[in-house]
Amino acid sequence: MFKVTPNPPEPRKGKLFTVSPDVDIEALLANASEDSLSISAIAADLADDVDGSRRCVALALSRMADGVHLLVERALDHLESPPIQTQPQA
Repeated sequence: MFKVTPNPPEPRKGKLFTVSPDVDIEALLANASEDSLSISAIAADLADDVDGSRRCVALALSRMADGVHLLVERALDHLESPPIQTQPQA
């Protein structure tokens, strides 16, 4: 017998999104940095289109994303700089 509709897809096992385990930390942080800039830009653009408390929320999201961007950039700086050697205290 011919079915008019196909069978529904099988449910996925595991997670919806995953990060490949072979991606290095620098690449992950660089992507997080770019994503946080994008989030900030989207929220700032939205703030121009709304008023009142919605504008405050959009601006807060933009500022939070800017803060995350700074944290990620600092983490990248630490990856790129050699570790600081401290001398043991006598």
